Amino acid sequence: MTDTVPGFRRASDRQILLPRSAKAGQLALPPATPQLTDLETVETVSGELAARAANAPRHATISCIIPCYNEQDTIADVLKSLLAQTRLPDVIHVIINNTDDDTPEIARTFEGEHTRTVKGEEFTTHIHVHDMGVNPDKKVGALNYGYFLSRGYDFILGVDGDTTLARDAVERLELEMTDDPRIGGLSAIYSIDKNRYKGLMARFLIAGQRAQFAAFNMDNLLRGRNMAVLGGQCSLFNVRALEMVMVRHHQQAPWVRDSEVEDSKLSLQIKDAGYSTKISATARAFVGPMTNLRALHGQQVKWNFGAIDLFWPGQRGDSKGQPLHPNLRLRWFENISMAFNIASRLGFLLLLVAALSIDAFVFNPIWLIPPAIAILLNLRLALAMKDKSASDLLYAALAIPAELYMWVRMGHFVSAWAQFLAKTDQDNWAAQANAEKGKGSAYVMPLVVLLAIMGGAVFAWTQQSVGVQSAILSLGWPILYIATIAQTVFMLRKLVRRHRGFAV
Repeated sequence: MTDTVPGFRRASDRQILLPRSAKAGQLALPPATPQLTDLETVETVSGELAARAANAPRHATISCIIPCYNEQDTIADVLKSLLAQTRLPDVIHVIINNTDDDTPEIARTFEGEHTRTVKGEEFTTHIHVHDMGVNPDKKVGALNYGYFLSRGYDFILGVDGDTTLARDAVERLELEMTDDPRIGGLSAIYSIDKNRYKGLMARFLIAGQRAQFAAFNMDNLLRGRNMAVLGGQCSLFNVRALEMVMVRHHQQAPWVRDSEVEDSKLSLQIKDAGYSTKISATARAFVGPMTNLRALHGQQVKWNFGAIDLFWPGQRGDSKGQPLHPNLRLRWFENISMAFNIASRLGFLLLLVAALSIDAFVFNPIWLIPPAIAILLNLRLALAMKDKSASDLLYAALAIPAELYMWVRMGHFVSAWAQFLAKTDQDNWAAQANAEKGKGSAYVMPLVVLLAIMGGAVFAWTQQSVGVQSAILSLGWPILYIATIAQTVFMLRKLVRRHRGFAV
């Protein structure tokens, strides 16, 4: 059978895609088709002409899919940001699932055709709203539904229902994707929208999340722009790469439901299919933050648990586990770094309390070096933010907020590993959703564990003789010195590395 099915392409197709942007440079295009007057007979070459016409350069097409779960407070801003783009997507699908708020009604006010003229070029897009009702596969089900709606387009732009885009984000993503067809997925640079939220706790957590995102983005930018995770917040996918993933892994759809980090899983599969996963150098998106400890705990534990889940084989479904996969190197580093942070901070706290209890603590100014370097590192990262503000600089310079947020992150890390090692069967998607609704108390468990450890350590300490206590201190402090020196050297290395003009 020679006819092609609409929406699918043959693996041998080599379509040249052109961006719809005046910023695009000249491409090396194939030779023009021969003039018919130079041909002996039209019939003998009609097949060649048809084949060349099928593969002739053309503008790329983009379908945008927005999975939504209770996004009534943000969906209007998301759609407005898409309609304000310098390059409109060709179609926008709002896919609502398991929602019990007014998201469908708000989204439907944007349904229909929208036209915008940018620098003399007219762009047209259509917004469609699909309410899936109760969907057991949650966000994964919505994403896959959006994929089937988008077959036949060249690229799929995935945008979360609480993520707004900089006005030229789609244009920049398309320019980079068409410039290098080896890219299977391209992530925007994420930051947190800091302007709409008030309250001391919300401002503190937003500053911490902005610093966390900035560090993650900078690490990826400086690693050849190789992106370990094509986050669902705002990423552009090559449809050909998604189809290759489905074929290689015998999947009915690109996103799988047997992973709690569906974006990380798909990123690994795209890499395995021979495509690269990149972070954009310039395209930006602004993610909705978690503004209370309960919601932040639910989100971060799900992320951490999902990452751990990818390390080991046979954890979920047919996941084979790829601990040495290139996309997981940064994940391993994050886990090892967090383990060092927990050990050094908890060790210092225990040794300090122990030394003070027997009047054996002697202050040494050398202990001020690690926090001083940490402050400088945080300040340099804050200065590298494109939309930095006074709150970002104060968060870095005062040290205490950054230290408190580190303790919060360590609690998420411990909770995720405890859940994994206990092999508890918990739906972290549901846990995060409940946390965002103000339900659940799991976020206090890290504090309970910390107090239990401190209480147990103090009791055990009081039961020891002075000789044993002195021996513990004489062994514990040198070990802590070595660990702290290693961490300080690593921070110093990150402090002096060149950012090569990147802004996060």
